[in-house]
Amino acid sequence: MKFSELVKLLVKNGFTIVSEKGSVRYYGKKGVDGLIRVDYHGSKEVPTGTCHAIIKAADLKRQKGKKKND
Repeated sequence: MKFSELVKLLVKNGFTIVSEKGSVRYYGKKGVDGLIRVDYHGSKEVPTGTCHAIIKAADLKRQKGKKKND
């Protein structure tokens, strides 16, 4: 997943930018304790562990592209 895709996922789920300084963005949402920190790097891939940590902190489940057998 790219950083831009991760940010779109957060925004789609109701998160908004609370603070930004350089490439570091903090996202927040009512009902979610704390802020989600994203070191934004555009079209670069998010390291796997970082991606999982952000998704877990945001209380989101990543949807994997599964194919249905018809």
